[in-house]
Amino acid sequence: QARLEESGGGLVHTGTSLRLTCTLSGFTFNSHVVGWFRQSPGKEREFVAAISQNGANPDYADPVRGRFTISRDDAKNTVDLQMNSLKTEDTAVYYCAADTSLYYVSSASRYPSKYGYWGRGTQVTVSS
Repeated sequence: QARLEESGGGLVHTGTSLRLTCTLSGFTFNSHVVGWFRQSPGKEREFVAAISQNGANPDYADPVRGRFTISRDDAKNTVDLQMNSLKTEDTAVYYCAADTSLYYVSSASRYPSKYGYWGRGTQVTVSS
């Protein structure tokens, strides 16, 4: 059974960094897109970043481009999200997601509805 688990969240101050890790198990995600999303209270889940197989074609939401970096290690079945220069508006629960129908990053991979497998999320809180 497919399983995704996020780790690495926490409470940090503005301007600092965190590294989130998504560990995937249960089936082979190597050929599929893995995405990161986030959700704040009262807001819809929003796209953060996505990465294709072999680490190709990373895609980022405008609010995080230049500050966040997504990477994957298929040998370890992990996808990381390095978050630098954190802002208070980055505070959210962060989720990783995957789906066997997504092979390459595209406009479709920005939509939560395209993903069938989700982790339970990890809280990131950025205080000023």
